[in-house]
Amino acid sequence: MADTKTKSRAGAKQKSEPFSEQDFGGFSRSQVAMVLTNPNLDDNPIVYANEAFVRTTGYAHSAIVGRNCRFLQGEDTDKAAVDVLRHAIELDQNVTVDILNYKANGAPFMNRLVVSPIVDSQGKTEYFIGIQKELRNGERDPSAEKVHDHLMEVQNRVQSDLSMIITMIRNQSAATSVPDDFAALKRRVETLELLYEEMKLADRHANRDTVQMGSFVSRLASAIAHTEGRPGIRMNMQIEPLEVSIEVATRVGLVVSELLTNTFQHAFERMETGLVEIRMSQLSAGGLRLIVSDDGIGIPRSMEWPSSATVGGRIVCGLIEGLEGTLHLGRGAAGSFVTIDVPAGASVTE
Repeated sequence: MADTKTKSRAGAKQKSEPFSEQDFGGFSRSQVAMVLTNPNLDDNPIVYANEAFVRTTGYAHSAIVGRNCRFLQGEDTDKAAVDVLRHAIELDQNVTVDILNYKANGAPFMNRLVVSPIVDSQGKTEYFIGIQKELRNGERDPSAEKVHDHLMEVQNRVQSDLSMIITMIRNQSAATSVPDDFAALKRRVETLELLYEEMKLADRHANRDTVQMGSFVSRLASAIAHTEGRPGIRMNMQIEPLEVSIEVATRVGLVVSELLTNTFQHAFERMETGLVEIRMSQLSAGGLRLIVSDDGIGIPRSMEWPSSATVGGRIVCGLIEGLEGTLHLGRGAAGSFVTIDVPAGASVTE
């Protein structure tokens, strides 16, 4: 990326917690480089960079997060391209440019960059997302539209999905004490990246607008178990292969992420061993059933769950409501189980 400097927006918070390696261990395998910047902080710094961005630029996460994207510029960077980018950001507009940047070792590389604002339900820009791909021999030819089309597809998807999450957090948090919205995006970004990989695979095989949900949920659950698990905690998966629309996959994937992370973090307090199970099957009338269970300490009967006092609880409720689905919390002799049914032909609502 290039210079994305903006003045800190009026009334914005001036502190933000960066994404950490622990939050995303086992994720970030996307081939498209992606960063998030926060225009509500001074100098619009990078607050998240995926592994593809690290590989492309050669910079470590610690050398990326907290800096404006202009650090990638060098002597031969086209100032006209920088001006185009800066002007679009000042106006909160989408922009696409081809720009020369420099890797950590000093080597120049040309990349196609797409920058878009991520807005909440009121139209306020909360973040900018930058998606880029290094242009190799022949890819700068104007007739080579595949690179541009692929980046625009990813950009549109990410822009829509992150705006949905931000709006969900904001709309359902008015009466509660909410942590910084940036912290609420942790892990959700990488859940979406795994989905985009499945979308790319489906498109390559059959040019479909559906996702193989069994593969997506299996990879997502394994990644969360790797990140959040600890010795003595087992996970079993029984997941049927089934295909769903991209919109349904997005929401169900985010629900799985919330449920599994909550289970690993809270279900086995003061316990040395434990079992987490996730099951997904197709209902006889269509649709799907998702069950996440554990044999841990259980959710107390006096506790509201999902809790409207937590970001995760609000996200789960909003996602299920948008799917026109149902959620049931059960309590067993040991632990708890959550059953979610998504009807056939679910029409996703905002």
